[in-house]
Amino acid sequence: MREDDLTRAGPFQNVTRTTLKTAPTTLPTDQASVDEIIAYHDRSKHHLDHYARGPGGLDWANQPNPFRSFADSPVLRLPLAARDDTPPASALFGVVQVAPRPFNLETIGLFFELSLGLSARKEIPGSSWFLRVNPSSGNLHPTEAYAVLPALEYLPGGAGVYHYSSVQHALEQRARWPQKAQPDTAGFHVGLTSVTWREAWKYGERAFRYCQHDAGHALAALRFAAAVLGWRVQWLPGWGDTQLAKLLGLDRTEDFTDAERETPELLVRVCACAAGAPALPSSEYASIEWFGRANRLSQSQLAWPAITAAIGASERVAASINAIESVAPAIWPPPSPPASALTAGQLIRQRRSAVDFDGHTTIALETFLAILDSTLPRPASPLFDAWPFAARLHLVLFVHRVTALAPGLYLWLRAAVDQQLLQQAFRAGFDWETPPNLPWLAPLYQLGKGDVRDFARDLSCGQDIASDSAFSLGMLAHFEPVLRERGAGAYRELFWEAGMLGQVLYLAAEAAGVRGTGIGCYLDDVLHRALGLANHDWQSLYHFTIGGPVEDSRLRTVGPYAHLEGQKSSGSSPAVSA
Repeated sequence: MREDDLTRAGPFQNVTRTTLKTAPTTLPTDQASVDEIIAYHDRSKHHLDHYARGPGGLDWANQPNPFRSFADSPVLRLPLAARDDTPPASALFGVVQVAPRPFNLETIGLFFELSLGLSARKEIPGSSWFLRVNPSSGNLHPTEAYAVLPALEYLPGGAGVYHYSSVQHALEQRARWPQKAQPDTAGFHVGLTSVTWREAWKYGERAFRYCQHDAGHALAALRFAAAVLGWRVQWLPGWGDTQLAKLLGLDRTEDFTDAERETPELLVRVCACAAGAPALPSSEYASIEWFGRANRLSQSQLAWPAITAAIGASERVAASINAIESVAPAIWPPPSPPASALTAGQLIRQRRSAVDFDGHTTIALETFLAILDSTLPRPASPLFDAWPFAARLHLVLFVHRVTALAPGLYLWLRAAVDQQLLQQAFRAGFDWETPPNLPWLAPLYQLGKGDVRDFARDLSCGQDIASDSAFSLGMLAHFEPVLRERGAGAYRELFWEAGMLGQVLYLAAEAAGVRGTGIGCYLDDVLHRALGLANHDWQSLYHFTIGGPVEDSRLRTVGPYAHLEGQKSSGSSPAVSA
C-alpha cells in the first residue's frame, strides 16, 4: 500500500474486522457443501464459447404465472394510499429522520404497496403486463412474501401468517395463531421465499443466482418502505430454512400438492424500535388452523438437478449462522445522495429498469459520486442498518461519460480493510491512483485510463446497455474465504448483498434524473482474468449500468391498480403515453 493511500484512508487505517459470536463459539461449516456450492457457481458461469445451461428456447405456453395465490384462504384487501404524504426522497438515504407512524392496516398497506406492490401496467396492442416496485430478472418475480402479524384492530382473522398478493394488494390468511401466542406486539415480521421455477423457466441453471439477487432486492425494498414510515427492518439470521419453512407453512405438502414449491430465504422484523430489540425467537409456533391451497403456476416443469443441489448445499441451518462478523464503524461523512424534488413515495413508484440507453448522456462528477455514495455501508442509515455483516462487495467501475473523470477502469472500495487484499489479488500494473477533484474521503481508485466501452459490452454478453450508459459496474465479492468460514449458506447472503446494492443504485439513479438496470448476463471469468484474479477468493456476482434511458414509445403506461374497481392509489393515473 502506498504512503498516500494510508494518509488518505484517514479514519480507516485502524479499522479491523471483528467476529462477534454467540453460542456455538465455532462455526460448524460443512466443507463438502462449500465445495458443492462453488461447483454450482462455476457450472452456472457464462463463457466466451458457451453460456450456462439453459432451456434452449422459451416455452411461452408454459410461462409461469407471476402471481401466487391460495384458494379458499380468507382474503383481506389492504387499503391503497389515497394521496402521497410521504417524506422527501432524501429520507430513503438517511438524510431526513422520519417520526414513526402507528401500526395499523393503513400503514401496513402502504408498507407493502411501497415495497412489493405493483408500480404500473404496461400495454401494447394485444398484450399487457405489470411492473412492480421491487425489480426482478426478466420481470419473472420468483420472490413471495408472507406477513406474520399480531392481532391488529380490523384484522378479522387475528394473529397469524398471511401471504401478500401484490396483484390484489391483499393479505391471504394462511394460518391463525392461538390467542396466547402473539407473534409480536411491537411490530410484525415478513418472510421471503423463492419459487425457483419462475426463473429457471427462462434462465436454466443460472436461475438460482437470480432468485438470490431478487431476494436481496426485496429485502432492500422492505427497508426503504419502512424508512418512509419511520420504521426499522431487522434481518433475523438466527432463522434457518427448516424453522422458516415451518413458520410459513412451506413444509405443508398438502397445501402444495399440485403447485410449485417455495424455498425459504429469510425473515425480517419490522418495528418502530431500536437496533437489537427482541424479535420473534426461532422456536416452533403451533398454528391452530391453516387455510388455502397454492395455485399451480405452469402446466409442467423442466427439472434442473443442479438448482436442486444448490438449494440443498446452501441450506441455512440455524446453528451455523450465529456468528456475525462486523467491522468497527467507519467514519463516513454524512450521506450526500443526489438532490431530488420528489417525495420518497414518488421516487419508489417511478423506479424502472432501463431497457436501452441513448449512448450520449454524460453525468457530472458530483452526481456520479452521489450515486456511489448511496452504497457506502453506514451502519445507522437505511439500508445497511438492516444488514449485520461487514461490506464484502466492492464495485469495479467502467466509466464512459462522467465529467472531469477520465474514461477507464475504476474501483469503489466499500471497506478499506480489503484494499491490501485486492491489491495483492489484482494483476500488477494497475495505477491505484486517486483521481483529481475528489472529496478526500471518496474511496475511488483509478486502475487504468482508456475507452472501456467495447470491453464492457463484450463482457455483458454483447449488450449495448453496458457501453451506451454513463457507466457500468461489476460487484466483486470476497467469495471463497467467506464461504469457508461461514458455510455454504453464506452463498445466498453474498447474492442478497448484491441485490441490496442493486436496489439502492436503482433509487439513487432515479433521484439523479437518470436510470439504471441490473445485468445478469455477463462473462464471469472474462472479468476475473482482466483483473488478474486466479482463484475463487474474489468473484463477480452481479453487474449494473446507469445512464440516460431511451423510452419505448410503443408502450402505454396504466396505473398499477386500475384493475381494482373502487380503489385508487397515489400511484394510479389514467392511461398515458409511456
